[in-house]
Amino acid sequence: MQGFDPKFQDFPDYIIGITKEIWEDRGIATLHHYYSDDIVVRSPGSVVLGNQNVIGATMATLAEFPDRQLLGEDVIWSGTPEEGMLSSHRILSTATHMADGVYGKASGKQLRYRILADCHAINNQINDEWLIRDQGAIVRQMGWDPKDYAANLIETEGGVANCVQPLTPNVDQPGPYKGTGNDNEWGGRYADILTRIMGADIAAIEADYDRAVHSEYVGGVTGHGWEAVDRFWMSLRASFPNAIFKIEHQIGRDDPMMPPRAALRWSLWGKHEGWGAFGAPTGAEVYVLGISHADFGALVSDQPKVRREYTLFDETSVWKQILMQTGQG
Repeated sequence: MQGFDPKFQDFPDYIIGITKEIWEDRGIATLHHYYSDDIVVRSPGSVVLGNQNVIGATMATLAEFPDRQLLGEDVIWSGTPEEGMLSSHRILSTATHMADGVYGKASGKQLRYRILADCHAINNQINDEWLIRDQGAIVRQMGWDPKDYAANLIETEGGVANCVQPLTPNVDQPGPYKGTGNDNEWGGRYADILTRIMGADIAAIEADYDRAVHSEYVGGVTGHGWEAVDRFWMSLRASFPNAIFKIEHQIGRDDPMMPPRAALRWSLWGKHEGWGAFGAPTGAEVYVLGISHADFGALVSDQPKVRREYTLFDETSVWKQILMQTGQG
């Protein structure tokens, strides 16, 4: 890979390798090398500018969860080393809450949750990132309800006027990556499926998902079959029935020894106007950033369907936006 350290065999090896080096091997100082000084890291909870702030956040997380592991399940990517590459990295993280921190007093709770991270890399450095942790899964395992956690966060951060602003188009910051992915057929197929579902074509689930589909969703929820897929997407869309759904980034891959697969980064931007995953409608304007991965396969010849789906957004950041506008606690 031109411009990258030759110790990395390919781009997935680079992404998985530096993640382990930074977090598990305690190579936090390597962030000076692997992350650009002016990196933009967007998560649903905030926008972080600059490598020094990333280093501080990394140290705080490792202080609270010193045994944290990040198990790379997949890297779905696009681009070239010369022009820059975008990785969509799916991680299963394990950690023990061993010290006081943002999640409260040390509890000894053992956690397991997923992360999806889109990173742009060129010349051996990451300079743009979109990061979603399954905060709903984390706080539930810590004994919190996501809504209550969001309310507490607003209070501890100094109230609505002073608290950290969740990510919305109004507070987002531009980064160097302007790409939209690739034109591989599997990314196109998956984008079409989610667009149809978000357009209320719920029949697309039985048409385009395998009957035995395995799903991994927000809140650490594992599902099997069409009903789990229907319940997840319906409850999300029902909460924001008129919100604008947009595919922000789309990748498809055909790789040896791997199933055809796709990664999408998407958004919902609009009002909380319906009953669904977020309770009684409040009219609050909400921005939802999501990342989804899908594996395709043809169990029946010539009928490729979604056989595994992974989707994350941050429930606590949605609740924070709602509570900041409604004053509910």
